Amino acid sequence: MRKFKTSGPVVAAKHYCIPPLERIDLEYVFGLIHDAEYFILLAPRQTGKTSALKALQNHLNNGTAGDYRCLDVNIEGAQTARRDVGRAIRTILGRLATRAQLVLKDNFVADIRPEILRGFGPDEALKEALVR
Repeated sequence: MRKFKTSGPVVAAKHYCIPPLERIDLEYVFGLIHDAEYFILLAPRQTGKTSALKALQNHLNNGTAGDYRCLDVNIEGAQTARRDVGRAIRTILGRLATRAQLVLKDNFVADIRPEILRGFGPDEALKEALVR
């Protein structure tokens, strides 16, 4: 039985909602992604931004739009280490590794994390992980 939800991402199978990918211009967004460009999704609170991005993540990861690997990663935990770059980067890499394991069923980031931190240090470790 579906319900109305008033906060957080919606799940179409559980909640009444406008289909998230119908609210964005997919052809335009896919063009930006293909060209390695950035895009910003701006809208007021509680209008479906997170739901749209999660739906886009699933769409990209399921191969319907090409060969992509996409993750949503919440890095708020790194805020507690504002003055400690090394700790913040370890936190971000940890979250990235966890999300890759959960969403992509991929241990690559978890496996290379110690090597990257040793070899590149906190200033370059995140960049190196994303490049790989």
